[in-house]
Amino acid sequence: MMSWGAEGWIWMVVWIAALLVMVWLVVRSPSHPVEADAMEILRVRFARGEINQQEFEQARAILLDKR
Repeated sequence: MMSWGAEGWIWMVVWIAALLVMVWLVVRSPSHPVEADAMEILRVRFARGEINQQEFEQARAILLDKR
């Protein structure tokens, strides 16, 4: 059977700690893009012509009412 000795155990702990830090960084960092503001999405849709002025005004009134 192989004996690791003190140095081997220290390196194993260092690698496990490094792995845990990497996992923690991946989990805590936002992997999703920040969602755009609802009003910005509404403006973009209106600018593209996806909605007309009446739909824009109705949605804008709803969004402003919630704030």
